[in-house]
Amino acid sequence: MKTNVRPFNNLTPQLAENVWVDPTAVIIGDVQIGEDSSVWPYAVIRGDMHRIRIGKRCSIQDGSVLHITHAGPFNPEGYPLTLGDEVTVGHKVILHGCTLGNRILVGMGCIVMDGAVIEDEVILGAGSLVPQGKRLQSGYLYVGSPAKAVRPLTEKEKQFFSYSATNYSNLKNTYLS
Repeated sequence: MKTNVRPFNNLTPQLAENVWVDPTAVIIGDVQIGEDSSVWPYAVIRGDMHRIRIGKRCSIQDGSVLHITHAGPFNPEGYPLTLGDEVTVGHKVILHGCTLGNRILVGMGCIVMDGAVIEDEVILGAGSLVPQGKRLQSGYLYVGSPAKAVRPLTEKEKQFFSYSATNYSNLKNTYLS
């Protein structure tokens, strides 16, 4: 067993076919990662007190931290962390107890807080902060702290989501071989 992919409380991370995890990344507990996804150096995905679900063809870049909010007296349901398909998570991103749809680019250094929802086809510009409980609507570029919609996405930007997913899928295939 890989020591960087490890169980917690009898829950072992489940990695689909063709997932690549860098040996320096750490994945713990109730985590499921979909086909053709990749987890890059020094990323931490810690599903120790709630679940984390990552879709197909996602890329979790270097130094990112993915965690949850546990259920307790201040938040009876807690907040799991969910990513749809074809989500590219930039370097040093923090995703905490939030929900991301499909075909999303989260720029480097972003923070997305508890209960926030990012709908499909969104670009979140580098360094942006999505506060607790905020919802980002589909089809826009958001930037800032707190993140605000600045304009609709162009067709070329929308095409980038699948390009990015394919690019990182191909790169992880090189690492797998």
